[in-house]
Order: sequence, then C-alpha cells, then structure tokens
Amino acid sequence: MSLSDAAKRLLIGRKLRSAQLGETLLPKRIALPVFASDALSSVAYAPDEILLTLSLAGAAGFAFSWKIAIAVAVVMLVVVASYRQNVHAYPSGGGDYEVATVNLGPNAGLTVASALLVDYVLTVAVSISSGVQNAKAVLPFIDGHEALIASVAVLILMALNLRGVRESGTLFAIPTYCFMAGVLLMTGWGLFRIFVLGDQVTADSAKYGVQGDPRYTAMTGFFMVALLARTFSSGCAALTGVEAISNGVPAFKKPKSKNAATTLLLLGVVAITMLLGVITLANLTGLKLVDAPYSHYTLDGRRVDVVEQTAIGQLAHAVFSGFTPGVIFVVAATAVILFLAANTAFNGFPVLGSILARDGYLPRQLHTRGDRLAYSNGIVLLAFFAIVLIVSFDAQVTALIQLYVVGVFVSFTTSQTGMLRHWTRLLKTEQDPLVRRRMLRSRVINGIGLTMTGTVLIIVLLSKFLQGAYIAIIAMVVIFVLMKLIRRHYDNVAKETAWEPTADKMLPSRVHAVVLVSKLHKPTLRALAFAKASRPSTLEAITVDVDTEETEKLTKVWEEAGLSIPLKVVASPYREVTNPVLDYVKSLRSENPRDVVTVYIPEYVVGHWWEQILHNQSALRLKGRLLFTPGVMVTSVPFLLASSGKAEQRFERSDLSDQVRRSNFTTRT
Repeated sequence: MSLSDAAKRLLIGRKLRSAQLGETLLPKRIALPVFASDALSSVAYAPDEILLTLSLAGAAGFAFSWKIAIAVAVVMLVVVASYRQNVHAYPSGGGDYEVATVNLGPNAGLTVASALLVDYVLTVAVSISSGVQNAKAVLPFIDGHEALIASVAVLILMALNLRGVRESGTLFAIPTYCFMAGVLLMTGWGLFRIFVLGDQVTADSAKYGVQGDPRYTAMTGFFMVALLARTFSSGCAALTGVEAISNGVPAFKKPKSKNAATTLLLLGVVAITMLLGVITLANLTGLKLVDAPYSHYTLDGRRVDVVEQTAIGQLAHAVFSGFTPGVIFVVAATAVILFLAANTAFNGFPVLGSILARDGYLPRQLHTRGDRLAYSNGIVLLAFFAIVLIVSFDAQVTALIQLYVVGVFVSFTTSQTGMLRHWTRLLKTEQDPLVRRRMLRSRVINGIGLTMTGTVLIIVLLSKFLQGAYIAIIAMVVIFVLMKLIRRHYDNVAKETAWEPTADKMLPSRVHAVVLVSKLHKPTLRALAFAKASRPSTLEAITVDVDTEETEKLTKVWEEAGLSIPLKVVASPYREVTNPVLDYVKSLRSENPRDVVTVYIPEYVVGHWWEQILHNQSALRLKGRLLFTPGVMVTSVPFLLASSGKAEQRFERSDLSDQVRRSNFTTRT
C-alpha cells in the first residue's frame, strides 16, 4: 500500500462494498443526533438572537422574549406536524425538492433546491461560528482567532463525515445526548431552586441596565411592530434543520417512514422544551444581552463595556453557582453540539446534491458514492463553501444569522403548497372513507403549515432583507440559474450523442495512420509496430523540423535503419510542433471527408509524479488540440520506463491489501 493510500485509509477507513449499504442504515437513537442536531443546537443561539434583537428597545424589550419564544414554538409544532405528512407521502429522500417538483413543476423544485443548498451552507457556517463563540466562555485565548479555528473545525467535521453516515452518527450521538441532558438538567435544577428552594438565582448581567436604540426604546407604533417582527424572524432560526429528516428518510432502518416520523416528533418535543426552558430561565434570572454598537450595558447610569457570555453560558454559571463541573459540562456540551450541528447539513447537502445530479441539475460526480458509501464529493464541496463564508464574515454569528432562515422558509412554504396539491389530487380518486378522512386531516395540517410558514416567510423577508437576507436571495437566484444551465448542457449533450437507427452505419472510406516521431528509439518502434498491426489504408511517420541539424540526423538514421515506413518531414518556420501537425492532419482529411486519420503518439510511462513533469508535455498539448479536430482519432502508445515498475508494485501491494481485507470480511460474515 502506498503512503497516500495508507493516509486515506487512516482518515476515512477501509472501503465498503456497495452490497454493504444496508449496514449504514440508522436506528432512531442514532438518527436523532444525525439529522436533528441542527434543530436541537439552535437552542444555543436562537435565544441569544431573540434577546440581542430585543435589547434595541432597552431593558423593557426583554419582557417580550417569552411571547416571541411561544410564537416560535407554535410555528415549530405546526412545521413538525406538517413534515410528518411529508415523510409518509414521499419516503424516497427527495424531501421538499421532490414534493415541489412532483406537484408544482421543475421550476418550483429548483427553487426549493437552491434555497436548501444555500441554507445547508449557512447551517455549517452559523453552527461552527456559534460553537467557537460559546467556547470562548471557557477558552478565552480563542478571541481574535475565531475564523481560523472555525475553518479547522469544518475540516475535521468533513473528515469525520467522509467515514460514512453511520460511523459519524455513532460518534456524534454521545455529545448530542450530553447537550440535551445538560440543558434539560440546567433548566430543571434552575426552576427547582427558584420555585421550590426559594433561592435567588441571578445571571451575571442582571445587575446592568441596557441602553437601546432611541428609535425602539419607546416600543410603540411602527418601530415596535418592526422590532418584534425582526426578533421573531431571528428566533425562527430554531426551525432550521427540521426539513433534514424528510430529506434523509432512506438512511433510516425499516420501517423507514414510521421511524423518520417518530424521530421528527421527538425532535419537535425536545427542541421546544429546551427553547422555552432557556427563555423562561433567562426571564427569571434577569439575564440580558446587548447587540453592540446598537445597544450597550449601563451601570449607575453610565455606559460600561463588558466581556459578554452567551445566554447558556450565563445561565450555567447562575444555576450551578458553586458547582464548577456543572458549568463546564453545560458550556462544553453546548460548544461541541454547535460544532456537530453542522453534521445535519453534512448529511442533507450531499444527499440533495446527489438527487439533483441524478436529475441533471448538478455535475454527475455528486451522484457517486465514495469509499465509505457516503457522497464524498458533496461533503467536500459543502466544507469548501462553508469555509469561504466563515472567513468572509470572520465567524461572526450575528452577521451570518441575517442571511439565515430565508432559505429554509422558502423551502417550508413551497413544500406545504406542494403537499396541499398532493392531497387534493389523491382525494379526487380515493373512494375509501377511512383513507379519505386521513387524507383530509393531512390536508388540513399542511394547509395550516402553509399559512404559518408563508406568513413567517413574509415577515422574514421584510425584516431581514436589508440586514443581509438579500445576499442569500441573490445566492439562491445564482444557483437556480446555474442548475438550469447545467441541465441544458446535459440535455444538449444527450441530443447530440443519441443513437439513431440510420446514423453512423457506414464505415470510413480509408484510414490514414500517422506516427509522430521525435527520434528513432524503442518508443517510436513500438508505436510503428502497433500502427502497422492495425492495418490502416496508409501508414507514414512524420517529424516536425524545429531544428534543422537534428532533423537531418534523424532522416539519416531512419534511412540507415532500413524501415519500410516512409518518414515525412513537416516544415515549421516558427519552431512550433502543435500547429504544423494539426495542419498536416487536416490536409489528409480535406481530400475526402469520409476518411479517418489515426494519430499514434509514443508516450513514456513513469513511476513518480516529478518524472511526469519532465516528459510527455508536448504530447499532452498536441492531444488536447487533436481531440477538437473532426475525424481524427488519437492513440497513445505507452512505453514503460524502469521507474514505472515501482509504481506497478505499489498498485499490486494495494490490490493485495484490498483482497486480504475483502477475504477477512467474507470470513467474518
């Protein structure tokens, strides 16, 4: 096994056969952290975004936090109920894209797909950036290096996902459950201390006042409505990731739809409980956050600058005061889950990309599975774009969050519209009263979901457009147009290459074989022998006269060798090689368009990458140009140098290792 192969095996593990795909399917206990970590982790930053936005109205604004949280919880309940209908109706894994395409047409499907692709990239960027910000509560040295650390975290997450869905899911299950336990335990213990023990539980920021933006401090009229709408749209970040389960139904164990629907219900119950718990504790402990420079802390009427912690960080210190392990556990679990929340996108993006590639809207390479049966190309592509976003916005969650949510609610709204049409179409033909009653109930649920998500989408667009949402919309439009162009290209290629009964049945009139010669040596003789064995109509060797002295030596040696194949010298006044050969080949074809010219090019086969740089460069350039010449075929005739034997030995050792692993697997199974 070569060093590169060994490194690859160490990084992503041994190869899996296609027949082992069933081994990668997920039970509910693993599927929950794999597909729901994004929505669950939003509990770590959605409350922060609610409180940060309300701080624009000063301390009085925080009184609306629990009302906003309840509104977000209601929307989440409706969306979860709606998507439970989706996973039963469309269990193939296409999710919102399939629902929209089947019921509303290809353009609607592409709209959803472009929105989801953008949202998945933002999920990685926001989650990782938020994890870095939370980690600063216990690791202050991170300050100033957020983008670098976040980028490294994305690369690590990419490597883990390249090992396969099940393996990465098992790895991520423990941190996800630790986060759930930590937040629920913190909430329960905090409420117990306050209401049962009567303790005074106070957040560190409770002693400060908050000076907000003068436009909002009155909390009346248009500005109050605008602020509450903006706060609600920021809080709706808690809904991101709900759609991931509908896109990942094929990854569940059987019965797939039932297990996916159960996981979705668990996600909704746990996420809502955690969100409301954190907001309730924030109100009871007097917790405050400010959105500098638009709002700031005050103490005794004077502005103060404070090193601010996140909401969960402050609550952990308040609830577990005097018990440091509890604080460390909650903060560490929160930071880790925010890093791992991006795993939802690393499972959703490649699957959606694979489906789009299958339909011809993205490059075909995204449809193929890697060594570990994961869609490796999609995983790498997602990591690349997420790092670009993180570096561009310096891992600032507040800046990134403004681009967020728009895509997911475009997807929600379009999907619910498609489901309404789905049930309406089925009801026209269904006669069974029990089935009709179930369909009517599902249509009502999806109708409520459409009304709710459509309203939220309008609020999000109005309140976030100028804050950065327009960037996400532009990205969606660009991806939509790009996918249309890719599909057009594939359609045009299919038309050009389609077989027709009357086409290409006639053989070419003649075949002209041309062997390129630079000097008389073994590679040239091998090319001549191979060309002669193919029995062309005519066979000749040509050399380009770039150096008169060298050309004269070659012709003399050629004559002395007594070869029966004529050597033709092609003039090159400007010492070029490529263009004179092209002109000569075209002249052979111009006499009869039905003739075919086959050009034989001797090439060295080397064993090291640096040797490749020293050889075959002229041949590569010439082949590149000849490939665009109609009626011309190019044949490379390999000549193996001694170093190529070492490369062959490396390949043989690698193949032998693979055979041993396969035999061991067969023996074990």
